[in-house]
Parts: sequence; structure tokens; C-alpha cells
Amino acid sequence: DFIPPGIHAGGLRYHGDAPLLSNLVHDGLIEATALQQTEVFEAATLFARTEGIIPAPESAHAIKPAIDEALNCRKTGEEKVIFISLSGHGHFDLSSYDAYNDGKLVDYVYPAELVKQSLAKLPKP
Repeated sequence: DFIPPGIHAGGLRYHGDAPLLSNLVHDGLIEATALQQTEVFEAATLFARTEGIIPAPESAHAIKPAIDEALNCRKTGEEKVIFISLSGHGHFDLSSYDAYNDGKLVDYVYPAELVKQSLAKLPKP
């Protein structure tokens, strides 16, 4: 009964948590960050302009927090090594970049009440 909105999620449309990543978060080695799609495409566009590589939107979800961390370091004067994994190019996602550039991508947060209603319909053990 759960129907997510029609956002650009690409390979990220997985409604679960990877066990290895969950363990890294649990152990405090990494932080999980929720992002809106327009800020992700904004970061991806900045990355493409500065690095000459159009990143896949999945990779752009790592680029956005890396940019934020770098800007924070600039502000505080802290020196850090910031590492991201660029998993692929965005050549297959150019229509999504067009939609972003044309202002057609919108941010959407699934309402908590609808999540609650969907969860209530799941079978009980």
C-alpha cells in the first residue's frame, strides 16, 4: 500500500538499509544524511563545472555532503581529508539534469502520517 512519489531516485530507490552501511553508522564511523533531490543536483552541477565530470545522481548524493563539509572546514579553519566515491558518470541521467535545469524537479518529503498509515496496514506477527 506504500507508493512513493515520482522523484528522481535512480539506483537509490531502495527502501531499506544495507547491513554494512548500517553497521558503519552504528559504530559511529560514518553519518547518514537525508538530502533533497534539488540540492543534490545543484551540487552535481557545481561538481561538473569545477571537475569536468557529470556525476551520476547516486554519486551526487555523496558530493553534496562533501561540499558542505569542505565549506564548513573553510569557515572553521579545520583541515580535513574529505573522501568520496564517484561511482559513475551521469550520461544516462542527462534528462534528469535537463529537468533540474528547467526547474521541473521538486523536493518532496513523504508525510509521516502517510508512512504511519501504510505501516498500520502491514501484517502483524
